[in-house]
Amino acid sequence: MKPSIYLTRHRTPEGPRWAANGHWLPRHVTLSMLLQCPAEQLLTLLPALMLSETAEGELLAPVDPTQEIWAAGVTYLRSRSAREAESVVADVYQRVYEADRPELFFKALGWRAVGPGMPIRVRRDSPWNVPEPELTLVINRYREIVGYTVGNDVSSRSIEGENPLYLPQAKIYRGSCAVGPGIRITPPDTFRNLEIRLAVYRNGSMVYEGTTRTSQMKRSFEDLVRYLTRELDFPDGVLLMTGTGIVPPDDFTLQVGDVVRIYAGDLVLENPVGP
Repeated sequence: MKPSIYLTRHRTPEGPRWAANGHWLPRHVTLSMLLQCPAEQLLTLLPALMLSETAEGELLAPVDPTQEIWAAGVTYLRSRSAREAESVVADVYQRVYEADRPELFFKALGWRAVGPGMPIRVRRDSPWNVPEPELTLVINRYREIVGYTVGNDVSSRSIEGENPLYLPQAKIYRGSCAVGPGIRITPPDTFRNLEIRLAVYRNGSMVYEGTTRTSQMKRSFEDLVRYLTRELDFPDGVLLMTGTGIVPPDDFTLQVGDVVRIYAGDLVLENPVGP
């Protein structure tokens, strides 16, 4: 079995603090600091940093405030089909799916990301909004994939479908980015065929469920990272959402009060939909 370490970020009276495998790391340690370490050294470094004290406190989004979160689009066939159906310029998404260059866009800074249990939101000026469950890569400053977490790229399908140039408004707004509950530090070969599952609950009952696997992506993790970092540096590392293969039907839209639960392997990210 491949080695694995589970990183979490917690709220404490003295401010956010990182832990590994349920034990505190020294207060000065941050994800930005860890991602300045080569991948082959990280699994050795973390056990040496772990303290004997058990970590406690509310889980926060596993990202430092100034780190960037990016996202990829149209990486699964199902996603391409959905974008074509919603858009008045459908051939744009067909071209993206078939092109060598992937669709990549900025999603959030770490301080904007919400963690497990915190509310996500839908835009008030959009009648059609969906969760987008995505495996999220954790990448170090050397462009190496060191692990993964769960991401929810909450999106307005009505705004994006009206005009692709509206993508930032469809994707970037208050409460549109959730990540967590923690980071699984493990080689990428361990999650190339990971099951991703989405369940949405309304008034206590499940109103939508869907599954996919990361092996159904058209593009490799490394290809997405290669394009993201081709002309862009991330000295403190970066998180990259890898696209969704789960798309609810056209008559489905998120509502305030819904609960969105996303599974990626043994990680589960749950968020209510707030006003």
